[in-house]
Amino acid sequence: MSTFIFHIATVEIPVTDLNRSVAFYADVLGVKAEFKGEKNAMLSFQAKGVPTIFLVETDEQKSLSFVNSNDGVEHSVIDFYTPSLKEFHEWLQKKNVEVGPLNINQEHGLGGFGFKDPDGNLLSACNVVHKGQ
Repeated sequence: MSTFIFHIATVEIPVTDLNRSVAFYADVLGVKAEFKGEKNAMLSFQAKGVPTIFLVETDEQKSLSFVNSNDGVEHSVIDFYTPSLKEFHEWLQKKNVEVGPLNINQEHGLGGFGFKDPDGNLLSACNVVHKGQ
């Protein structure tokens, strides 16, 4: 067991238009730009211990997501936590953000949904708190 890594420091996200993406992430996730250069920006949540988001401008037209080979479902590589899952889903829809269906398990009320940033990067929101969070 490694004792060198303690947490996720930064999640890097490729974007094609830095200014548009900084505005989107600030508006939708409530993050603050700690640094903004010509081709990259470091965004942070105000909560302690939460990874930063590093937006990196690129000409590549690749989007973050992958397809589960077992069920064909497209997955994001990042899940953002919200205790107000249904309200956040509705708010994103009102802002014309591309969102997927809201999936909530009726037995325990936990679930999530996907949504896309302006470059088509698939992001997710969930109301699940894992051990240690």
